[in-house]
Amino acid sequence: MSTLTVTNSIIAQQELSRRLARRGKTIAIVPTMGALHEGHLSLIRYGLKKADVVVTTIFVNPTQFAPQEDLNRYPRDPQGDLKKIKQAGGQVVFMPSPKEMYPEAFETYVSVENLTRTLEGAARPTHFRGVTTIVAKLFNMVRPDIALFGMKDYQQAMVLKRMTTDLNWPIEFVIRPTIREKDGLALSSRNRFLSPDLRRQAPALYRSLKAARQMVRDGQTDASAVEAEMRRIIGQGAPVAVIDYIAFTEMESLKPVTVIGKDTVASLAARFGTVRLIDNLKIA
Repeated sequence: MSTLTVTNSIIAQQELSRRLARRGKTIAIVPTMGALHEGHLSLIRYGLKKADVVVTTIFVNPTQFAPQEDLNRYPRDPQGDLKKIKQAGGQVVFMPSPKEMYPEAFETYVSVENLTRTLEGAARPTHFRGVTTIVAKLFNMVRPDIALFGMKDYQQAMVLKRMTTDLNWPIEFVIRPTIREKDGLALSSRNRFLSPDLRRQAPALYRSLKAARQMVRDGQTDASAVEAEMRRIIGQGAPVAVIDYIAFTEMESLKPVTVIGKDTVASLAARFGTVRLIDNLKIA
């Protein structure tokens, strides 16, 4: 497929995916909410190495936003997104409307239990039910062989990986490294809302994560000591930041740890004014 094909209806996307499968083509899916940045585009480019066709989905999913959250403010740039996808080599874009995805009688949701109760799930209790439901629907519409997600949304990736396994989808689940700015700030569609001053402070989050990793490499295993140093670094470099949480968990199970061992991930969330940023790093 040399041109960019855009589908807007579920039926059209399912028919396209069936045609590709009949022709023996493998499909990779890159689910997004649009406002694409290099992190998304890196997934598309990697998908082209793994599959014959990459389907990028663009849908700002209302069910993963709580009433007080920024659904209406979430950045949207559909024409710019299409241009970026084409330049990255993507072949198909699925861009449904909210009414297409959630018709008036819709009342079925998908939930993953334990993995959604901590970190982002504790801070945003309704969030992951919306995430798992929309991705389950996208899997049924796109019928991918491979699903691509970024490590930046680490808990989300673990939750969706568990859902994919538990519901027996024959999909290869791939988690790719976080893409960062030169100063370490994790790429996010919300970064565009940071004022120049907040943008200068935001890289303190990644500096704290790198310091945590170095402490562990130097022999520190006490999570409370590492957290204290992370808070000091953030407080010094980003005095405006309000920390929602700093947590240390096992990679796959998301179980909290007090003693840092193999496969420990440090995760954090902080608010810079009205902008909430998350980040993580495998520190052991």
